[in-house]
Amino acid sequence: MTQVSVTPESFDMVFYDAAVIGEVVAEVAERLGLEETINLEIDEGSPLGRSKIISYDPIELWVDGGALENTKRPRQFGTGRARDTLGRLLLRILDRRSGRFDETPADDDLDLMQFVAWDVHCVGRLNRLGIGGQRQRRLYQFRNRHGFTDVADAAFEQLWDSSELSWTEIERISEACRAS
Repeated sequence: MTQVSVTPESFDMVFYDAAVIGEVVAEVAERLGLEETINLEIDEGSPLGRSKIISYDPIELWVDGGALENTKRPRQFGTGRARDTLGRLLLRILDRRSGRFDETPADDDLDLMQFVAWDVHCVGRLNRLGIGGQRQRRLYQFRNRHGFTDVADAAFEQLWDSSELSWTEIERISEACRAS
């Protein structure tokens, strides 16, 4: 069973419950096949939606409070948004551990096109598992980085619909948009 540690344990600036957040993280992790300890640190003072992996082993994640917020109810926890945000991070960890992503640059060295392409691939898989989604949001984000072209739209569909791409394949799909 997945063990989850949430920091802080209580919140002052947002109406979040660490136990509920821990349950959501554990649910997503178990649906992805992860059964190990996960540490999640939340910056409740930030309304932004940034998130990152601090450590792959042990798993340590960091998010802005806004990354878990219900977008229709400010300062309230959003289960769907949390599943999407945390699912993307956990899939990136699984991807890097798979052997298909051995040549992937460090997260801080990814350019925005690479980062967005990988996100599309992750969220498409989450969508098929019933964990995440936001297809239109991801399409718009992808177009902003890869172009508003038929080539970019076809690349998006390939990334979204594929289940087990390697880093080399994601990079090739993303690069094809630069050439168009």
